[in-house]
Amino acid sequence: MKGLLCAGGEATRLGELTRVANKHLLPVGRWPMVYYPLQLLQLAGVRQVLVVTGKQHAGQMIDLLGDGKVLSRDGAEPLFALDLTYKVQTQPGGIAQVVGMAADFAAGEPLVVVLGDNVFEFSQQEAIRAWGENADGALIFAKDVPDPENFGVVVYCYPPDVFDVIAGLTPSSRGELEITDVNRHYAQGRRLAVREVAGWWEDAGKHWQHLAEIGRLVEETGVNKPA
Repeated sequence: MKGLLCAGGEATRLGELTRVANKHLLPVGRWPMVYYPLQLLQLAGVRQVLVVTGKQHAGQMIDLLGDGKVLSRDGAEPLFALDLTYKVQTQPGGIAQVVGMAADFAAGEPLVVVLGDNVFEFSQQEAIRAWGENADGALIFAKDVPDPENFGVVVYCYPPDVFDVIAGLTPSSRGELEITDVNRHYAQGRRLAVREVAGWWEDAGKHWQHLAEIGRLVEETGVNKPA
C-alpha cells in the first residue's frame, strides 16, 4: 500500500491562525496536527506517502517533515519514519482531485487516503492492513455524528482503478470533483465496504478553541492506539 495525505486548503474556519500558516502545522497537544495522520499511516503498514499541500505553505511543510524521518527534539524517540514525496495543489478542486494527483505516485498499488486535520483515538490499523492484502474494492471509514451535513468520511482506501473513476467525473455545482461521487461509483458496483471508526474521531480544523480540546483528549486517552 501507498499513502496520500491531503494537507491543502485555506482553513478559513480557523481565522487569523491560518493567515500565513498551514493549519496542519498548528499544535494539537504536544505535536503539530500533521504528525497524527502520518503516524496512523505508518502503523497501518504504509511506508511511502505523498503529501499534497497548498502553494502558499509548501515550504513550511517541507521544513517540518523533511524526508519523512522525524525524531523527537531531543533525538531520543523516532516519531515516524516514512518516505515522503510532495505535490502542490495550486487551486482548490476537491478531495477527489487530490486523489487524482496521486496516480503516478501510486503506480498501480492500493492507496490509503487520510485527511491531514483528522485525529483518531484508534489507528484502525488492522482493518486497513487486512484490506491491503486483497484491495479489490474500496473501503471507507465513517462515524455517526449529530451534524452529518458538515462532515464526510474520514479515511479512504482505494484500489488502483480509482484513477480511472476520477478521470470520468464531472465537477459538481461548486466546481470540484467530489469524493462522494467516487464512493458512489464503488457502492453501485457493490465494491464498497464501510467500517465505523472505533473510539473518538475529531476534525481539528473546525475552530481554534477545538484545537485545545483535542489536545486534552489526546493526553487523556492516547491517540492512534492499536485497533
